Amino acid sequence: MRDATVIAGMALVTFLPRVVPLLILTGMKMPKAAGRWLSLIAPAILSSLLLPELLIVRSAAGDELSLSNIHLFAAIPSFAVAWKTKSLFGTVAAGIAATAFLRFLGLE
Repeated sequence: MRDATVIAGMALVTFLPRVVPLLILTGMKMPKAAGRWLSLIAPAILSSLLLPELLIVRSAAGDELSLSNIHLFAAIPSFAVAWKTKSLFGTVAAGIAATAFLRFLGLE
């Protein structure tokens, strides 16, 4: 019984913050500044998730900040493809191809 209560509580805590603003804001006109601000949230979150992976090299000795990370160099063509084509498949394919090529060159 306790597990079911915990799961129901977790579901409620996850559900409410998503539904309540939707119900309250439906039909309201949002200011343009708020719309512009909200449009920047997704890129900011993506950047905060990607940047550590691109700049930090993990090893047995510990994590260190380095510009010689293979993922950083593989990200460059991926970003170029994403910018030019706006294609998720093309971006992922470019990243995989760049990583494979860099590993083939022995840069890892």
